[in-house]
Amino acid sequence: MLAALASCTEPPDPLTAPCGVVIDGSGSGDAGKGGFDAEAKLKDTLVPFLTEQKCGSVEFAPITRSSEASSCRVDEVDLDPGGDETTDHDSARRKALGEAKQAAIEELECARTQGGSDVWGALDRIGEVLSGPDVKILVVSDFEQADKDFTIEPSELSTEAARGEVIDDMVEARGMPGIKGMEVYPVGLGMIKDIRPEENDDFQAFWTEAIEGRAEARVQYDYK
Repeated sequence: MLAALASCTEPPDPLTAPCGVVIDGSGSGDAGKGGFDAEAKLKDTLVPFLTEQKCGSVEFAPITRSSEASSCRVDEVDLDPGGDETTDHDSARRKALGEAKQAAIEELECARTQGGSDVWGALDRIGEVLSGPDVKILVVSDFEQADKDFTIEPSELSTEAARGEVIDDMVEARGMPGIKGMEVYPVGLGMIKDIRPEENDDFQAFWTEAIEGRAEARVQYDYK
């Protein structure tokens, strides 16, 4: 009986991965304006991402016309709250996931008031608040880069050389995001409403080359 009691009160394995969620507030992520449904994608993938990647905490960043300077900010959520031998750890973790869902929607709603689509800057902003050997970043966006400093035209990405030139220009205009060694999980990549089917593969290749080849992060396609 004592052994059974100990097994019931023993805390679960800790959740240690520092995680980030980047959320697209631009018009292209609004289904009501003809874009892809960023809110639906966020709701579908957030909890699976946080649980499957064993996230111990989660930070948020918006995609707006000036993502790094955006006033949209929500607090970090601790997904592995502490306790003692009387704590119901499963219940505490479920409550924390609920807080993370609420924070994500708050970030999206704020981002939608500011417009624009600085994806590269949002990656830099989330990279600034995350550190450690096992960082995971969920990016809910069609990855349309369109801000006052730099805009990507999918028609200009038809060859590896052309994509390299555009990456050079983007880095020159927007700098390099500090996401080296992190894992980036895109959701919605290439779902731009005006992109032609023949341009979509080139567009996705562009972002993979930019994130992996230049920013030295790793792109994972576990969530779509």
